[in-house]
Amino acid sequence: MEAKKIAVLTSGGDSPGMNAAIRSVVRTCAYLKVECVAIYRGYQGMIEGDFKVMDARSVNNIINKGGTILKSARCDEFRTKAGRKKAYDQLISEGIDAFVVIGGDGSFTGAIKFNEEFDFPVIGIPGTIDNDIFGTTFTLGFDTALNTVVEAIDKIRDTASSHNRLFFVEVMGRDVGHIALNAGVGAGAEEILIPEESLGLERLLESLKRSKASGKSSSIVIVAEGDKTGESVFGLKDYIEKHLPIYDVRVSVLGHMQRGGAPSCYDRVLASRMGVKAVETLLEGKSNLMVGIRDNKIILTPIVEAIKGHTKIDKELIRVSDIMTV
Repeated sequence: MEAKKIAVLTSGGDSPGMNAAIRSVVRTCAYLKVECVAIYRGYQGMIEGDFKVMDARSVNNIINKGGTILKSARCDEFRTKAGRKKAYDQLISEGIDAFVVIGGDGSFTGAIKFNEEFDFPVIGIPGTIDNDIFGTTFTLGFDTALNTVVEAIDKIRDTASSHNRLFFVEVMGRDVGHIALNAGVGAGAEEILIPEESLGLERLLESLKRSKASGKSSSIVIVAEGDKTGESVFGLKDYIEKHLPIYDVRVSVLGHMQRGGAPSCYDRVLASRMGVKAVETLLEGKSNLMVGIRDNKIILTPIVEAIKGHTKIDKELIRVSDIMTV
């Protein structure tokens, strides 16, 4: 069945590029003369009927904004069958017959469950800075987050060099090290600690000793938040201070600043391409697919595969990193 009224929502953690994707969905609907409805506050707003009809002018001047104008919220009620039934009733009463969800694997899991129960057409757009969604080389927000992290590390290095300090910089990446690895190479970090490759405390110690012996007066170590080399980034600091007292060690946790800021040109273009594909796919009568990019071509992956699959760390980039830290 061809969709006649398409909704769009953002769910889970926000990421730069979400607004550009919302804009793309709304304007593609306008271009193809399909009604479009915004759902505010994610699945919570779906349950409560927090809807607003959108036209092409509703999304003026948002392509350059970080975060999401539609807001996002965690929704425990949507995890229940009764909650999903409420959401379904709200969509039907509004005449909505398909939706695009912009978010990560939790958002996609909810969408799939909803589709299974009500046979309701859905397309996913991957929006998360962690780049941890299978079926796409890049997720929305990843490129912007990398630029934010590299800029922050560049500034931290100024201080590290001025005071001959060792800085541990913690970046986001609970389960994957894509941000840490790419930003580490881009910012010239001496070591990069990621969940996929356990460096070990002894090897870290030896590496820092070599750096000192080779004449480096300061060092930057990038730590993904999910790395298990130490109990925490502060535990790493204590360990190095105890075993290598020649270093003056500091910790900088970049935190949620990585999620904010204006999206990069790459994320704006990617979001625009993904939004067009999402709407066109629904109008072709397809469902349960996620829009992604591979080899600079927009592709479709079953949402179930996107949730169950695991992204792989770039081994070649690890090798490059090892060479660069000589």
